[in-house]
Amino acid sequence: MTLKERYRLTIGYFSKSMPVAETELVYENPFELIVAVILSAQCTDKRVNMITPALLKRFPDAESMAQAGPSEILEYIKSCSYPNSKAKHLSGMSRMLVNEFGGIVPSDPLILQRLPGVGRKTANVIASVIFGKPVMAVDTHVFRVSARIGLTVNAKNPLSAEEQLTKNIPVQQIHRAHHWLLLHGRYVCKARNPLCDMCGLNQFCKFYIKSKAKK
Repeated sequence: MTLKERYRLTIGYFSKSMPVAETELVYENPFELIVAVILSAQCTDKRVNMITPALLKRFPDAESMAQAGPSEILEYIKSCSYPNSKAKHLSGMSRMLVNEFGGIVPSDPLILQRLPGVGRKTANVIASVIFGKPVMAVDTHVFRVSARIGLTVNAKNPLSAEEQLTKNIPVQQIHRAHHWLLLHGRYVCKARNPLCDMCGLNQFCKFYIKSKAKK
């Protein structure tokens, strides 16, 4: 099977089985999403969704959060991973949004990466989810699933995986493909004990075919 055919089959499967693929983070505007994505680093979406209501009620926009210090923000996010670092990032991110962007979240992923706490993956999430930009955010799920299926070949890091996926997925599908792979990795192609027998990709998944050959 050629790489092109593998992509065609994968995209065809997800287009039918998961026509609506969206983030599981709860948000109502770009500022709320960037806050949630910063909090989601090495933390579950479920936990973030428990934290954000009180946090965003107290700090509903960049202007209000920019006026708070990290210690005040920390009180609302203690139950997430790395709360001290994230409190500093949220404070700094909000101040930069206000001082340099008028409180408006920019759409350019390269500009987004200037914000404290916003790396390449986070910037790509914001740019694709909010603004529909054709950029691929590669987290641990996307990295694992794309390698197992065989969509990426010998990708040594997330950037390499991102470049391969972006090259081979039609531009109009890229922002959706991130969620296809992420949600598939979260619920089916799990890191441990993947549910291969119930997976609709197992007829051409390299990981599954190789694991069957070993039995």
